[in-house]
Amino acid sequence: MSNAKENAALAALDFVEDGMMLGLGSGSTAEIFLEHLGERVAGGLRVQGVPTSARTAQVATENGIPLADANKIERIHLTIDGADEVNPEFCLIKGGGACLLREKIIAHASERMVVIADDRKMVDVLGAFPLPIEVDPFGMALTAEKIYQALIKSGCEAGQTVLRQKKDGSGPLVTDGGHYILDSRCRKIPKPADTADLLSRIPGVMEHGLFIDLADVIVIGETDHAKVMELSRE
Repeated sequence: MSNAKENAALAALDFVEDGMMLGLGSGSTAEIFLEHLGERVAGGLRVQGVPTSARTAQVATENGIPLADANKIERIHLTIDGADEVNPEFCLIKGGGACLLREKIIAHASERMVVIADDRKMVDVLGAFPLPIEVDPFGMALTAEKIYQALIKSGCEAGQTVLRQKKDGSGPLVTDGGHYILDSRCRKIPKPADTADLLSRIPGVMEHGLFIDLADVIVIGETDHAKVMELSRE
């Protein structure tokens, strides 16, 4: 698995050009990419990065990658980020690292998005990985019921939703934005665009982990190479 992630991260470097403003994603494969990007920066590559999480900012800084303030830029040329699941239509589930809101803000603002993942992340139908949904703590039980109804209405096989906890068991995980994460165990999400639309209409939902029409390139790492797939939007 580590070789697969490494190969995906290395292949993504081919999309980085001198002078770019980069969206820097979160997660284990994204962190491997940051290590290699840092080596290129040390060799003279001129880029700036906009991190999608406090952890990403830390790793980028440790690797010598200059960072830009997201509130002071007007353009992001390219975002490199990971995914928890990818289907053949380039729909994604993201948010396993609890950074989905900021990841989607940066991805949506980018001219292109390259997704890097190991070959286990490719699936025919999304949903085996629990769908993360970032919610406001206020009225969370009411929001959770609306989420369940939206999932069932859009054809998901199940909608059991649990509040994500901190790894140390000390209470609910709180995102960088001050929200909670509900993980919905859908099993199958046959119509991701419909599910995304219904979830987005719920006031208590700050963002959901379905990334639709955002990925332009999928780089799938395997043990001895990486497979690059590009989506034509013409």
